[in-house]
This record gives sequence, structure tokens and C-alpha cells, in this order.
Amino acid sequence: MHTRKTWVFVAGFAMLAMVVTACAGGDGDGGGSGGASGLTGTITISGSSTVQPISALVAELFNETNPDVAISVDGPGTGDGFALFCAGETDISDASRPIDPEEADACATGGVEYVELEVGFDGITVMTNPANPVECLTTGDLYALFGPESEGFASWVDANALAGEVGGTGGFADQPLQITAPGQESGTYDAFIELSGIADLAVERGVPEDQAEALRKDYQASPNDNVIIQAIEGSPSALGFVGYAYAEEAGEGVKEVAVDAGSGCVAPGKDTIADASYPLSRSLYIYVNSARVAESPALVAFVDTYLSDVGLSEVVTEVGYVPLPADRIEVARSAWEGVPA
Repeated sequence: MHTRKTWVFVAGFAMLAMVVTACAGGDGDGGGSGGASGLTGTITISGSSTVQPISALVAELFNETNPDVAISVDGPGTGDGFALFCAGETDISDASRPIDPEEADACATGGVEYVELEVGFDGITVMTNPANPVECLTTGDLYALFGPESEGFASWVDANALAGEVGGTGGFADQPLQITAPGQESGTYDAFIELSGIADLAVERGVPEDQAEALRKDYQASPNDNVIIQAIEGSPSALGFVGYAYAEEAGEGVKEVAVDAGSGCVAPGKDTIADASYPLSRSLYIYVNSARVAESPALVAFVDTYLSDVGLSEVVTEVGYVPLPADRIEVARSAWEGVPA
């Protein structure tokens, strides 16, 4: 669990709980069964640590009006979450990237049918310590610092030559390069590699495909976003990345680094993530086991609450992510309405 997020829920929790209670019984906004009385049962959610705070707050709010439904929310990572989900061990899988073909095949083999529901936007935020003069990194710089050819670089200056070869800015100072970031079980790891162009650039440079879709192997990997934040706070030249909400919550303890994908330096922010001008912007999802929908009124009511105006606007904003625009919300609600209950 990510204790750093806990206090974020507190400030707006009472107000959100009042809104959920007021909306109980349905108002045509996707919350038709949310807050229904007399519901019992269990709901098991696992997956992305990025999406976990959204699901956890929706669960808390749902339990305000449905206290007899036991809901567990865990965040081991998107990949680990899909492994559990496709084995039929969870009802909902939180995901910070779309399900990949191998995972979809595993679900098919396991007889698990599902519906994919987009629930918000996030921007993977590259961070360093406030003492570090670095303000912006190009995608070439990201390759030279994080990519598979950067293995063994112990100082920022070591990355300068490679950065020059791949269109980076370089010019890095001779200071220790201490990287802490999500590991391979994380959807944030996969999304960072894809959105930064690391995999494509590696293939272009002749890196074997099984190595191209990976970061350097010698960085400190952690599934816990708080550990990554603490590492950035603890070293003047540290480097890493997490979801936007975690970086924002760290405040002045970290420096958020702008990214230049060819159109100039763009810093992560609610507006730049919403319009995808920030190069490392992405969607967040939940996947719901379709068969469980027919078996569990509590699960139906919970997802209704998740897709309500409260869930997709107030909750997503409260935990620090960016709400979907109206047309994307309607797509998610239409997909959910198509699942037979």
C-alpha cells in the first residue's frame, strides 16, 4: 500500500461522501446502482499502483453507503495484476496501460472475458532532485540515460556521447547518476519505454528486440512509488519517474523535468496531460470480469459508482490525475452498459 497517498483522500473525503450519498439510487450519469442499500459480498481489485489511489477512494466512498461489501484494493503493478485477473483471481484489474496480446491470450485461455474502461489521464513524470540543474530532457537524452545502451553509466557525463548520437542535448555534468524507477511488473515501466520512443530507437540502432523493449538493467527498480520519491529526495543528482499524482504530491521535494519530443520542452501539468502535448501522457484503465457482473450486484453497483460523475471527475481530480473529457466518458459508459448484468 502507498501510505504517501493516504492523506490526499482526507481533505475532500467528507464532501465526496456527501455527494455519493446524495446521488445514491441513480441519476442517469452512470451511477445507476451506486449506493444501493442492502448489498453484500466481496470485490477484489489488483494491478496498477498508479490507478490504485483512484480505486481505493472509490471503494471508500462506495462503502459509505454499502458498508457490508468487503473491497480489497492492491497495487503490485499492472503486469502482476493482469496475471491474477486472467487467472480468475480478481474481479477488477487496475491498469496504467492497455492489456497486451499475451495477457489477452492468457485471459482467453483462462476463460476470462472482460470489458476495458478508460477512467482518467496521467503523465509519466520524469523527476530529479531540486539541487540538479537539469530542467528539460529530450527523448534522445532519455534514451542515453535510461535506455539499454546506457547500462554501466555511473555518472551523468557518461551519457553525453550517446546522447549526441541519438539527437539528445547532452551537456550533462560529472555527477553520480543514481536512477530509481518502476520495475518490469509496472505498467508505468512499459508505458515509459513506449512513449519515450526508447524501444523504437534501440531497434534502429541494432539492439536485439528482446533487449530493446527494456530499460538498462543496472538501475534500482521498485514497485513502490514512495520508495522512488524518497530516492529522488535523498540524492542531489538522482533521476527517476512516477505517475504525475505521486510527483505532484511530493511537492518541493522533487523537481519535475520537462520533456522535448521535437516540439520544445513541455512540462507535465493537468492541461498538457489532458491535451497530450506532454509527450509522456497516457490513459488509465480498469478491466472488469464480465462473468462476475452477472453474479454480483455489488460489483455492478461499484462500477456504476466508479463511472459516475463523482468517480470520473471528483475522485480522479482529488487523487491528482486528469479527468476524461465528456466524449471519452460516454465511450466508457457505453462500453459498461453493453455488459449484460
